[in-house]
Amino acid sequence: MAAVALNGLKMAATSQAYLESTPVNDTRKLLSDLCRHFYGLGWVSGTGGSITIKVHDESIPKPQQLIVMSPSGVQKERMVPEDMYVLSPSGCFLSSPSPKPYPNKPPKCSDCAPLFLKAYLMRNAGAVIHSHGMESCIVTMIDPLSKEFRITHMEMIKGIQGHGYYDELVVPIIENTAYERELTDALAEAIEAYPKTTAVLVRNHGIYIWGDSWIHAKTQAECYHYLFDAAIKLYQLGLDWSTPDHGPIKKYGGKTNMSVKAGTVNSNHETEPSRRCIVLDIEGTTTPISFVTDVLFPFARNNVSRHLAATYETDETQDDIKLLRTQVQNDLEQGIVGAVPIPPDDAGKEEVIAALVANVEAMIKADRKITALKQLQGHIWRTGFQNNELEGVVFEDVPEALQKWHASGIKVYIYSSGSRLAQRLLFGYTNHGDLRKYLCGFFDTTVGNKRETKSYVEITESVGVDKPSEILFVTDVYQEAVAAKAAGLEVIISIRPGNGPLPDNHGFKTITSFSDI
Repeated sequence: MAAVALNGLKMAATSQAYLESTPVNDTRKLLSDLCRHFYGLGWVSGTGGSITIKVHDESIPKPQQLIVMSPSGVQKERMVPEDMYVLSPSGCFLSSPSPKPYPNKPPKCSDCAPLFLKAYLMRNAGAVIHSHGMESCIVTMIDPLSKEFRITHMEMIKGIQGHGYYDELVVPIIENTAYERELTDALAEAIEAYPKTTAVLVRNHGIYIWGDSWIHAKTQAECYHYLFDAAIKLYQLGLDWSTPDHGPIKKYGGKTNMSVKAGTVNSNHETEPSRRCIVLDIEGTTTPISFVTDVLFPFARNNVSRHLAATYETDETQDDIKLLRTQVQNDLEQGIVGAVPIPPDDAGKEEVIAALVANVEAMIKADRKITALKQLQGHIWRTGFQNNELEGVVFEDVPEALQKWHASGIKVYIYSSGSRLAQRLLFGYTNHGDLRKYLCGFFDTTVGNKRETKSYVEITESVGVDKPSEILFVTDVYQEAVAAKAAGLEVIISIRPGNGPLPDNHGFKTITSFSDI
């Protein structure tokens, strides 16, 4: 029955009546309006660039919605709704524009069509924009060998899906080809290799940007172009856009670099490994384990009920509850000790909160490293830090080391089982002030378990190094050290007061202070 209904839906969506319907005509008009607007921004001048939007219809699932696409080789600012092509979800032409008299060229669908279809297929996008904006072209030329554009600590990063002010935005760069369609495979590979990206730069050419809707795609396109323009202007001023404080670009051997590549010589005249990035654990490495176990965890446990009661109706807390429901259901099916059923919403707010508190307390007691718990804890801790009920603690040697590495051009990241929000709070409200200005980004268990090698492979692919050995990972946990070493990272184990014992003959270099690095 479902298959029959689905087939009927497809037939209805491709009928001549539907092709002339209001949703399709409105999308055609919207596309021509946007082309005119983007022409004014310099994104689609000289007949270059293109746009495509799916016909939004609540009765049709997005993967089956029709596609409206602009033509190729025409003056984008002069297009009218009748100039647009309408395609099926698989890319078959359902409606084409009529030819126009000389000097207009015969109608031809955008050369970007195969690339647009990849974004629709691989990202379930609602709209895709291909811009030839000058800034998107020049920013790829600053470093002709770079395979990525990176920027951090800029307000407009918040306009990019999944990113905040303190995050590092990474946009892959692919090489240009003589014909647009020849970029299809490279674009698909970049989309697959960078699951978080919503854009791909094409060197000396432009950029492809997609979003869930045309509004989302347009908003992100504006933010990307702003960030590219900012990077170019910072470069002209000799400032490094890829570091948190945007300080002077470092020069080594007369060559301008955005990060340190050369090895260094230690006091024993031995060459140290080349390091471009340092990734730090938190508990037992930058921060006493006792702060987490004796301060943070109790604060979260003691304030679960208060937090849920005060914020129960907010979208954020409802999202936390949804995650917890899913986790608890899985726990119940697996017989996890401490898991208790959470009643449905109609059982009443008090009963739901009581069950949530019982589950959260059991998760904290078991020190479980799960996203549902870490996300809620982060939101509870945020309130505590903002109300001065909490203050982050780091070892005395940490601030000086962070400052030294940052001044040397080494990028420093945090990798912890705590949520990225919790990490930013801890380093933003420390007993030594706000240390986030020295940090380039934060990784949590969404990249993988800290004791699994593939997690460190993912981090290596995210931080922009040529080889894993250019990353130093510092942790107090032997199993994490083993996993990182297997991924090719350089590893040092941190020995701090309160840390657990290490196996005999573990084979790793150890330190008792960051000053030893």
